[in-house]
Amino acid sequence: MFWCGAPLAQPAVPASAPASAPATPPAGPGGDEAVVSLLNRPIAVFRAPFFGIAPAERARRTQRMLTELLDRGGPGQVTVQQDPLGSVLLIDGTFAMVLTEQDVDAVRRETLPGITAAAERSLAQVISETRESRDRGRLLRAVAWSALATLAFGLAAWIVWRLRGRVAARAARLLATRAAGVRVAGAPLVALPRLRAVTHWAFGVVSWLLLALFSYQWLVFVLTQFPVTRAWGERLGHFLVGVAAQLGHGMLRAVPDLIVAALIFLIAKLIVDALGPIFDRVAQGGSATRWLDRDTVGPTRRIVAVAIWLFAGVMAYPYLPGSDSDAFKGVSVLVGVMITLGGSSLIGQGASGLILMYSRTLRVGEYVRISDQEGTVTELGAFTTKIRTGLGEEVTVPNAVVLGTTTKNYSRAVKGRGWVLDTTVTIGYDTPWRQVQSLLLAAASRTDGILADPEPRVFQTALSDFYVEYRLVTQAVPELPRPRAEVLSVLHAHVLDVFAEAGVQIMSPHYLGDPADAKVPPPAR
Repeated sequence: MFWCGAPLAQPAVPASAPASAPATPPAGPGGDEAVVSLLNRPIAVFRAPFFGIAPAERARRTQRMLTELLDRGGPGQVTVQQDPLGSVLLIDGTFAMVLTEQDVDAVRRETLPGITAAAERSLAQVISETRESRDRGRLLRAVAWSALATLAFGLAAWIVWRLRGRVAARAARLLATRAAGVRVAGAPLVALPRLRAVTHWAFGVVSWLLLALFSYQWLVFVLTQFPVTRAWGERLGHFLVGVAAQLGHGMLRAVPDLIVAALIFLIAKLIVDALGPIFDRVAQGGSATRWLDRDTVGPTRRIVAVAIWLFAGVMAYPYLPGSDSDAFKGVSVLVGVMITLGGSSLIGQGASGLILMYSRTLRVGEYVRISDQEGTVTELGAFTTKIRTGLGEEVTVPNAVVLGTTTKNYSRAVKGRGWVLDTTVTIGYDTPWRQVQSLLLAAASRTDGILADPEPRVFQTALSDFYVEYRLVTQAVPELPRPRAEVLSVLHAHVLDVFAEAGVQIMSPHYLGDPADAKVPPPAR
């Protein structure tokens, strides 16, 4: 009878051996498996007990037996004998191990002859590597080859690190030259400083990947030079080859879909390029429509281009590699939830900006009053409007606020650049209204930048209990760009000077009692 791990007195199986092992169904994956390994190389896997001995104990005894047989030396010839118990492996005629039908993995469709042949090959290789590990000459050659590989690795790493900056700089210049002529919706596709930074970053990543690949190959080569670590090196090498094969197979499968996606994006680019001359003609002052003119052609070009590219992205999405994976779907759902939760106000602001732009309520350079803010429009963006007050302030107003607030535009009545300039004074009833009008007009005539045509006008806007309210309305188009606040300040200074020269006080009297004489102007005046 054979006992796993026990030496036999003779190389053959005795005739008194039992006819069969206890009936046990073939084992599947998992369970109580035990691997027999020597020199870090797996030889066989025990998946079932043998005469009451657990797989782990079988593996321990077999490994001890193999170690003793290898320590004896000898030719190291591995043979197989078939027995009712299973397949018996012998080294130089001495029992080494036994494999039974219960050690077969049925899920992997293994067979007893198959696992026996694999164990025979592994055992023969272990015997050869054991001899090699005891050969001093071979070990010295392994050390020499490892040292040479280390020098080659160091030289390759040094070359990659030195060439990284030069190649990146040359590639950045080449890409900058090519990208200078690539425009989307009339704007550069990418800023040149950003392109250079991305190029250097990309070449840095490629350099690190090359260094990692060189390090991996160096480690595989060095490990395979020594018998004790050769199995580790082979596994690392097979892993890299397997990953490369899997990636290559995936890339080949994705090529047809990538071609379709590229065609979709190419068609989108052709459409954008075809619309470009139309927008250019409008921007140059021709072919304007009710909804598209020189002021709106720039934003309209960008909106149309973005819409076309978004539509192309939606059409090409199913053809992108990994678009049907659970990870890709999860990211898509997350982005959708984020847009749903936080995009209501953003979409509202953007819609308000479009309404302001296409309704032509405001234009850049116009002087407006929005709620209690007054100044020159410097930027009409998609989400906010910026105005400069002329007092050293720049006010940013959300477009939704602009759309929901009454806006006064002081520039629409003026031809060319400029704005309407007005100011109000209150003078008592005892001052003739004709005198007040003449004084206000004189102050306007002294102010540089106020147009004589159309002429300034004075309106009596209110007859209050104690005074008359006069409003001076002018149009100012300064030769040099000046803030409205500065021109208004000069006008106020001239109003004060003119009224002081005429002896008319700018006050708003309040009634306390009847005066001795009636406060009315003489009939002659």
